[in-house]
Amino acid sequence: MTYQEAQIIRAFHELYYYKGIYERGTITNTYWMGVGTEKCPLDLWIYQEILHEVKPQLIIETGTKHGGSALFLCHMCDLLGIGEVVTIDIASPTKPPEHSRLTYIRGSSTAPDIVQSVYDRAEGKSPVMVILDSDHSMSHVLGEMRAYHRLVTPGSYMIVEDTNVNGHPVMPQHGPGPLEAVQAFFRENQDFEVDYSREKFLMTCNPCGYLRKRT
Repeated sequence: MTYQEAQIIRAFHELYYYKGIYERGTITNTYWMGVGTEKCPLDLWIYQEILHEVKPQLIIETGTKHGGSALFLCHMCDLLGIGEVVTIDIASPTKPPEHSRLTYIRGSSTAPDIVQSVYDRAEGKSPVMVILDSDHSMSHVLGEMRAYHRLVTPGSYMIVEDTNVNGHPVMPQHGPGPLEAVQAFFRENQDFEVDYSREKFLMTCNPCGYLRKRT
């Protein structure tokens, strides 16, 4: 990639995030079937490709927010004819979407009782996929990675979202976040590798965040 290409990607990324210097932009104005997602559609397309390839029986999502991404995942499971979604958050959506494949768990994603309940639900299911999108502090994301990486089946994915914060390239004031958690995780775990092919659309909120478990 040339310097000019990298600058174009960065500029588009920043425009997607901000209307002005301090005002959030399009990222907060994206919806799936009327439910807020706060995602980049290019990443959701990549999710669709991963789901088609992996066909997970169970998808674990931390960070429910409005519930739009959980609903999107359920609809993809409908198309594939397989899978269920467990989404975890400390707060409930104002209007939680309902779907037969969707289960809500209220609580901290790193609390021992919550982690155990997820492990109980995952027992006997394969493949399993994990998406981390809750508290974006480095310590919390690293705690989630340590808690849930064992559930990811070989060839499946642990996706760490919003690795673009802390100046990578947005929200430089954020402080150490998901990308720094990924870097720390790789210093202690060699079971995963970054799948850079999932960044093929150039604009992604999850740079270096598509982690594939080695087979």
